[in-house]
Formats: sequence, C-alpha cells, structure tokens
Amino acid sequence: MNHHLFIVLKGANMQTILIVDDDKSIRYSLKRMLEDHFSILTAQNGEEALSRMKESSPDLIIMDIKMPGRNGIDVLKEMKFLDPKSLIILMTAYGTTETAIEAMKFGAFDYILKPFPIPQMKELVQKAIALRKLMKEEVSYASEPDQQKEEEQIIGSAPKMQEIYKVIGQVAPSDVTVLLRGESGTGKELVARAIYHYSLRSSYPFLPVNCAAIPDTLLESELFGHEKGAFTGAISRRIGKLEQCQGGTIFLDEIGDMSLSTQAKLLRILQEKTFERLGGRETLRVDIRFIVATNKDLEEAMVRGEFREDLYYRLNVVSIKIPPLRERKEDIPNLTSYFLKKFNRDLKRKVAGITPSAMGKITSYGWPGNVRQLENVLKRAVLLCQGEWILDDQLLLDVEERREAAEVLKGKTFEGLLDSLFMELTETSPDREGLDMVSAIEKGLILRALQKTNGNQVQAASLLGINRGTLRSKMERYHIRKEVLVSEEDNE
Repeated sequence: MNHHLFIVLKGANMQTILIVDDDKSIRYSLKRMLEDHFSILTAQNGEEALSRMKESSPDLIIMDIKMPGRNGIDVLKEMKFLDPKSLIILMTAYGTTETAIEAMKFGAFDYILKPFPIPQMKELVQKAIALRKLMKEEVSYASEPDQQKEEEQIIGSAPKMQEIYKVIGQVAPSDVTVLLRGESGTGKELVARAIYHYSLRSSYPFLPVNCAAIPDTLLESELFGHEKGAFTGAISRRIGKLEQCQGGTIFLDEIGDMSLSTQAKLLRILQEKTFERLGGRETLRVDIRFIVATNKDLEEAMVRGEFREDLYYRLNVVSIKIPPLRERKEDIPNLTSYFLKKFNRDLKRKVAGITPSAMGKITSYGWPGNVRQLENVLKRAVLLCQGEWILDDQLLLDVEERREAAEVLKGKTFEGLLDSLFMELTETSPDREGLDMVSAIEKGLILRALQKTNGNQVQAASLLGINRGTLRSKMERYHIRKEVLVSEEDNE
C-alpha cells in the first residue's frame, strides 16, 4: 500500500471524509484509521448524514447500508441528487447481488464488505480521493444470496463475482451493448437478466433468443419476422422478436453460432436501428437494447472467417467475462445451500444439507459443466437422498455421471443403442481405461445421433439433450468432420 498520497494531501487543503454508521465502534475505528491524513466528520444515521453533507460538502462519504430509519441506498440516491459528483463508498455485512448492483446503479464509487481488511479500505479511500481531486479541478483545453426469495439469483461472493456485480450496476442504466463471455453453464443468461432488471428498460419486454437452438434458415424469421409468401410455408405475416421487443432488451445467446448472412443483418440494426421483415419492403425502425453472449472464442472465429470483424467491434462495447466454477470454488457452499433450498421447495423434500465429506467431494471436483452441472448433480442427489443428509455416493460426478446419463439415453432416446455400443467397445478393447471408455462412448453416441438424423446437427443435439453449440464443440474435440456427414442445410 502506497501511503505517499496521504502525505501529500495532509495540510491546509486537507480533504474531508464523512463517516456514516450507526455502530459507534465502526465510526471510531475508521476515524482513527484516517484522521492523520483527512479531516473527519461522523454521523450515526441517514438524516444526520444528509445534514452534514449540506453543511460541509465532504470530499468522500463512507456509509453503512443497513441503518435505523433510512437505509444507505436511499440516502445514496438523495446524496447523488444533491451533488452528482459526490463520491460514496458503501459498507455492508450483507454481500448480496442486489446490494452490489443497486449500489453501483445509483452511483456509488464502490462498496466493501464487512469486516473489511484495513489495506483494502485505505486503497479504496486513496482512489476515491484522487478521483475527487480530479473532478474538482476545472478542465481546460487549448485549440466504474437472499436465500428467502423464490426467484432465481446470482450467487457468489468470490472477488471475480463481486467485480461482475459492480459492472452490472455501472452498465445497467445505460443502453450500451454488452457482450457476455464464458463457458457453458456459468450463468450468462442470469447476468443478462440482472442487467435488464436494473436497467431503465425494465418495464418493457425482455426476450432471450438462443441462436444455436434455432436452425439458421429459421433464425432470421424468428428475429426479423416475415411477410406472407416470403418462403415456402409462410402462409401469413409473422412479427419477429425485434418488433415484439420494441423499447425493451433482447438477449442473443450463443451469438457465435449465428450465420454470416444473419450477422450482416444484425450489424445493420446495430448501426442504423432499422430492418425489414423477410420478403418485405417496409423499413422498420426499432429502439432496442442488445445483450449478447457466447462461449466461443470470437477472435479465433474471426480469423477462420466465421464471425464478422465489424460486428465483433459493434458488440464488444462492454465485455463481461463470467468465470468458470473451478475459478471460484469458495462459492460452492453458498451455491449448494441455495440449490438445496430451491429443490426442497420445488420437489417437496426435506434435505437438511450434505455431509462434510460430500462437500469435500464437490469442492475438489473440476466442474467442466460449471454451475449448471452442479445444479443438476444436486437435484439428482436430492431425489436419491433417503435421509436428511446427502452422502458421497449420492453425488454422481465425472465418469459416474456420464454413465448414468448414458443409461438414461439408452432407455429413452436410443432404445438400446448405448448397450450395444458399450458391448462393442468392451469386446474390441476389454482393457480400455475408464475415462478413455467414456470418451469413446460419447463419441460413438454423437456419431450415431448424427447418422440417425442424416447429419442434421440441430436434431442430433436435441436427441442428445444438448444444444447445437455444445454438439459442435464436442465434434471438434473428437475430430468428427462435418463434411463426412449429410450437411445440416440439406435437411432443415
């Protein structure tokens, strides 16, 4: 921690900090921490803080959120109304998603969780004071889990998730296009919905479209709509998602799977805010906010000629990277608690929790399917649980999970296909290792699903219970070449 800034600011022009907290010990501790370098004012509630602010115009306000009477968020709103340039750091012992997003949405400089490390608070103060100094100087020129709720929540207190909450709060009130990046199952749609919920368009529609789940020939009609007779089967006019979403927010998931022709039309909308229905001549104007998501490397896709460079730069105005679960394992206990409560409610069960050894099992696992995989594993465990506590053997991971999923496919989708495939593999290579066997089974299932659907990737993905983007990733992993199969375009 660099203390030079504090030393420079000390003296006649000492900056003023207002500390607002109903806890006397917190006010005292912060005052002792900062009084050598700043002039300190204190207040024990929101009304007193507003009065102090009007009297003294402090350079920085450090305020608790949960206080008797008016809470910190409400006081923050009024402070920003009184002085839009005011810098406010909010303190909270309740690090919920809503707290973080609300704080940043209404203009907080930052927020910090109690109990906070002293170096972290000092660093925040230093950054805020430096910014305040710049804002005060005129510029001249020569020629930034409530578990009781039943709705879906973003769960996570890991540093990477806290940063995401801050960005959501910062971008939500604007109309800027947001690109969400991350692996499948990380929760990109939840983040998109959070941005929408906290935006100025929240009273208008929110329409998600999965670009990988809709065949290319149908995606254009889904988005833009069509006129009667535009193509075979178009027996009447259809209003597309873009028109339905007028004034609202559209979320385009798996944008990396969109065809080049559709990308070109999307680019026009982003640039000109206009489009035509398929087969139509009328130019329609739209007022829509776009949030898009992908699990693909768009930079590599551009190199391969699969994604337009000009569209990439239009979409990549603000990019939010959602971390995989393996990079925020400290959130697994909270996620587990959240999902167990959800499944107890939805499935009418009374599971109290999971044993310490079971928790150790899931926290040490790599979670290639991320939060979605954890959710599915816990849902199955709740159904299998015979007592109050989930045991190790009720958490089916990795090889166990894939074998069970394959058993489900055997009975419901492939009608004995898996059984014969497994027998073929074990007879030809009885010494095959477990993971190698699983990969061979997975590759075989994909090949047979593609053969069964004459190479139609959309239908094959549906048969396998995955989306087309996942199917394509697996085809690349197992070097299954598209050209050796009947093209999906011939079968859509």
